Amino acid sequence: MTTEYVTAPMPGVFYRRPDPDDPPLVEVGDDVTEGDKVALIGVMKNFHDVTASHDGTVTDVLVDNEAEIEAGQELIELTIDD
Repeated sequence: MTTEYVTAPMPGVFYRRPDPDDPPLVEVGDDVTEGDKVALIGVMKNFHDVTASHDGTVTDVLVDNEAEIEAGQELIELTIDD
């Protein structure tokens, strides 16, 4: 098993869900496929998808919802089967 991280492609505000009333896009223990939307980054009222960089299982969400983030910051930890 290998650990990989989904990183922020740009600075902004991290959102775990598309709408405050919606469930989070991913939870710890969820399986994801490369390209799945796992979070959003808000920049100047525009929202950009954050996608899984690998197939794997979410083992940790490293950032609080609505936290300000920097480009390249690790957001979500994935465990990848080798």
